[in-house]
Amino acid sequence: MNSGDYKYIWQASDWPNWRFDLAVLAGPMAEVSRAQGLLMGRLADVGMALRDQASLAALTEDVVKTSEIEGEQLNVESVRSSIARRLGVDIGALAPVDRHVEGVVEMVFDATANCHALVSRERLFGWHAALFPTGYSGLSRIKVGGWRDDANGPMQVVSGPIGRQRVHFEAPPADHLESETSRFLDWLNSASSEPPLLKAGLGHLWFVTLHPFDDGNGRIARAIGDLLLARADGSPQRFYSLSAQIQRERKAYYDILERTQKRSMDVTEWLTWFLDTLHRAVDQAQHTLDAVLTKARFWQRWATTPLNERQVKLLNRLLDGFEGKLTSSKWAAIAKCSPDTALRDINDLLTRGVLRKSDAGGRSTSYELNDLPE
Repeated sequence: MNSGDYKYIWQASDWPNWRFDLAVLAGPMAEVSRAQGLLMGRLADVGMALRDQASLAALTEDVVKTSEIEGEQLNVESVRSSIARRLGVDIGALAPVDRHVEGVVEMVFDATANCHALVSRERLFGWHAALFPTGYSGLSRIKVGGWRDDANGPMQVVSGPIGRQRVHFEAPPADHLESETSRFLDWLNSASSEPPLLKAGLGHLWFVTLHPFDDGNGRIARAIGDLLLARADGSPQRFYSLSAQIQRERKAYYDILERTQKRSMDVTEWLTWFLDTLHRAVDQAQHTLDAVLTKARFWQRWATTPLNERQVKLLNRLLDGFEGKLTSSKWAAIAKCSPDTALRDINDLLTRGVLRKSDAGGRSTSYELNDLPE
């Protein structure tokens, strides 16, 4: 059957017999493995405490960005607090965490920390229930902890205003899901011939093509990809975030998914994109590690300087990548103190040489961290 004889790959006569050109993919696979080796080599030299900090940063980004891809904003501090508690990492005062944040963290953490455990229907249903603790997606009630039933029509991925909607993809009918998910889980849990990195890309694509839930399919597909990457790495501890890189390249991600699902069972192009994006994610983790090391060096430098809780909190915010300019009014808002107290805190840090006034002009004076001596 030619790809012109059907609309989506799940309708192909050879579904789901994935094909790919290993000769084309060998180079990108080797490059990813090399980048992973460089990252792990650096991590091996920094000690357990800093490795935990690097893992905390990667997992926080993963949880926040996998939701952001779907247009959902999670509170970064709440996510970080939830993960720090699970990792046993001391980050000072913990931010309050709601059920929804806990649910997304629970799924991502379970997928990676328990990567070698069997993936069953019940485990996937648990992830799904964790994503939707109220049984609602926005204002819509959805079926939670079970496959979709298509009671309101076929599962479609659409965009555009009502009346002029464009259908990007239509998933297999609900009455196919029991057999389709069984076949998928058998493949996922058994030893197969694909190289481990390619299996991660295929698992991600296969699940998102089945689209077996009313909502949350993208997040669970990425969690399955992360689980398979953790198996490929041979380590449940995560130091890079593919979801964060996908968020940075979100349009390309949706474009390649749509093209792939409307072509033949040859998915070389998808796997090439997956490996290239993974490579960029691992390279980005080097910058995350740089930030972790800079933060550690900063606190070593100022370890003997007496600072109050507000100052420690705001300095950590700057070290973690503060967006925009830090002004005295922002300091007061974040630290929940008066403008006068904020200014006293700042002037104290200016006097000690911890902060300096930013060179950037503007109506309000802003402040930044002083350069650390090498």
